[in-house]
Amino acid sequence: MHVPVQAIDREIWRDGVASEGTRLIPEETPLALTYNGGTYAVMMGTPQNLEDFAVGFSLDEGIVKSVDEIRSLEVVRLDDGIELRMWLASEQAGRISERRRHIAGPTGCGICGIDSIAEAVRPAAIVPQGETFTPEQIMAAMQAIAPLQSINIQTRAVHGAAFWSPSHGIVALREDVGRHNALDKLAGSLARSRTDASVGMVLLTSRVSVEMVQKTAAIGAPVLVAVSAPTALAVRAAEAAGITLIAIARSDGFEVFTHQGRVTAHRASEIIHVVA
Repeated sequence: MHVPVQAIDREIWRDGVASEGTRLIPEETPLALTYNGGTYAVMMGTPQNLEDFAVGFSLDEGIVKSVDEIRSLEVVRLDDGIELRMWLASEQAGRISERRRHIAGPTGCGICGIDSIAEAVRPAAIVPQGETFTPEQIMAAMQAIAPLQSINIQTRAVHGAAFWSPSHGIVALREDVGRHNALDKLAGSLARSRTDASVGMVLLTSRVSVEMVQKTAAIGAPVLVAVSAPTALAVRAAEAAGITLIAIARSDGFEVFTHQGRVTAHRASEIIHVVA
């Protein structure tokens, strides 16, 4: 099935008593990304916002440098999965062979199949200075995510990635069973809508590993905020990329690990709403 949520029958045990019922759970589907007729990677993910995923994955992996380099994109639903067929200009074809994985990746795998240690820890892009943000804005932005996670409200089992700006609030939010996939989907959404990522923050409902920093840098966002702690390598990568890494973000505060200058006590006006 290729719907994002399924109703599944199950037996429930509470206080030693059994009962019957159903639970809404997220779907997990093989997603094959193909370029110019060849399969690059097969990822497991939530079958929703697939055009965004294809574009964002291509950008975050460095296969293309802009959405305009993807000449065509077709979502082909097969019996046992979904194929995301893309055709690139011939001058971009060389990048595929350099980064081809030749493997099936587990759910949300960030660097599965990469055959070089140097490639796995490649330097992230350097982000622009961008905006500064108040603690009130950061906490309000993070609190705005949960009510907008439609799949997670139903299942309590998926990750979310969102983009917030001072003038528009939550500009876009994407969900997936894989945290890397959710961020790739967000990257694709922002690229397709030509959103300037330098004016806002990327928000994550997951922990921060080095791949999440690399993807945020590819998006061009100067601030990354997450609910969980980062890895030490993620902190080093964020420092080198010029990203303000904020983690352990809760309703009562957060911790800033790198480039603290973008967080200021000066209060600014804010709007929290969805526009995409």
